[in-house]
Amino acid sequence: MSRLHVDPSQYLAQLAEKKTRLVELLAPFAAPEPQVFESPRAFYRLRAEFRLWREQEQRFYAMFEAGDKHTPILLEDFPIASQRINELMPRLKAGWEASQALSFKLFQVEFLTTLDGDALISLCYHRPLDDVWQAAARQLASALEVSLIGRSRGQRLVIGKDHVVERLQVAGRTFSYRQPEGAFTQPNGEVNQKMLNWAYEALGERQDDLLELYCGNGNFTLPLATRVRKVLATEISKSSVNAALANLADNDVDNVTLVRLSAEELTEALNDVRPFRRLQGIDLKSYDFGSVFVDPPRAGMDPDTCELTRRFERILYISCNPETLAANIAQLHDTHQVTRCALFDQFPYTHHMESGVLLERRKG
Repeated sequence: MSRLHVDPSQYLAQLAEKKTRLVELLAPFAAPEPQVFESPRAFYRLRAEFRLWREQEQRFYAMFEAGDKHTPILLEDFPIASQRINELMPRLKAGWEASQALSFKLFQVEFLTTLDGDALISLCYHRPLDDVWQAAARQLASALEVSLIGRSRGQRLVIGKDHVVERLQVAGRTFSYRQPEGAFTQPNGEVNQKMLNWAYEALGERQDDLLELYCGNGNFTLPLATRVRKVLATEISKSSVNAALANLADNDVDNVTLVRLSAEELTEALNDVRPFRRLQGIDLKSYDFGSVFVDPPRAGMDPDTCELTRRFERILYISCNPETLAANIAQLHDTHQVTRCALFDQFPYTHHMESGVLLERRKG
């Protein structure tokens, strides 16, 4: 059985290369030495997706190298995934092998887990799902102590919950997060927890208000809301907005107003370019914004949104792409200085990295 090429003995050398790359990208801006937050060497990834590959009348978990969809890497386990996923993989396989209703035209399996073992499994099919499937799925979900979702064209059948509940510790407080199937969540729970604590400390205790762009399911919103008077948060994805609203309610966070707008749309609203019905009843002028928090997609902030952030005394920026981070800092460097910097190793054994910077307005 094939294995993915992961060598924990090379971890620190690979992490050092990432640090060097980040330092070089931020050198033109006189950024301080980055804090480096390591990942666990194994069992760190809380979600995983596998195609199923048929060989000799059996189905195996399979992954593929980038650009090659014809040569499967067949897996019995997946050491970079959480221990819960590794514990479930053989038991799920035994479950579908024992049931024609579960195995027939099953082509993909997705796992979503949490640090304390909550688990949701999605089974994807090239056929309609019927009552026989639902009966078998209920039995399997009970045996595995998971929630199950069956997916086929036009169907989504939920056995149990359609989300997991993650619990993360930030500054001595536990925050709970509903993480729905199919919505974006941070894949590395231990490093995510380190990111949240870093952002909490970097923002500091404030007496003014926070603007948050790209808030997702409220991952950063919950702890950062405890550091400011009130928060205006924006997110464009409906599923993420619904998850964020549930997370705010579950954690009794009542000083956040969440608006379903893109960062570009909010920029237009704050610049009085045009009104938005989704902002009705919200007095933007009542906010005393001192800080802005951004966690944009890989493309970074567009130039207009980047220009908007220039208005704020503090810009707290989490980035999944150091190149676009550097480009955005270049646009802001004449008015803001990088005063904190961090590297979060969300994706060990790859070239990808998550980074964070605090930019503060230059004096004088």
